[in-house]
Parts: sequence; structure tokens; C-alpha cells
Amino acid sequence: MERTGIIEQVRRSLAAALGYEVTGLCETTMLYEDLGLASIGTLELLLDLEDTLGIEVDPEELEMDVFRTVGSLADYVAGHLVTTGTA
Repeated sequence: MERTGIIEQVRRSLAAALGYEVTGLCETTMLYEDLGLASIGTLELLLDLEDTLGIEVDPEELEMDVFRTVGSLADYVAGHLVTTGTA
């Protein structure tokens, strides 16, 4: 999957987790500060990404830096797509 596709799926998953349509999203958009993502929203976001992209997230390996920006989350997802062979 290309980077633009990953960013689009992150946008969709964010909309589902936040409960509103996310517009004007770019790679430097900060998930917590700019979008108001909360801890329960983070869990919903990850579950949605797992379901839609077929990746498996190990909560033990997650670091807060993954959720700093849309771009850092896209990097994390892209890495998991490569390891699962769905890239």
C-alpha cells in the first residue's frame, strides 16, 4: 500500500475513533494536541486500523512517539504492512 493510502486509512480510522470527520489532515498533524485524541480513542483507532488493514498491533511494543503525528503513525502502520506482507 502506498503512503497516500495509509494516510487515508489513518484519516478514516481517526474519524471513526473521534466521532467526527477529520479534514485538513497532513503528516505533521498532531494526534493529541491538534485533534484531541484521548486514550480510549487511541485504542479505538488501533482496533480500526487492525481490522481494516489486517495488521496486528502488540500493545507491549507501542511507544508514545508512534502517536505523536499522523506521519509517525503512518510510519508505524507501514512497517507492520511490510512485516505482514500486505504492503
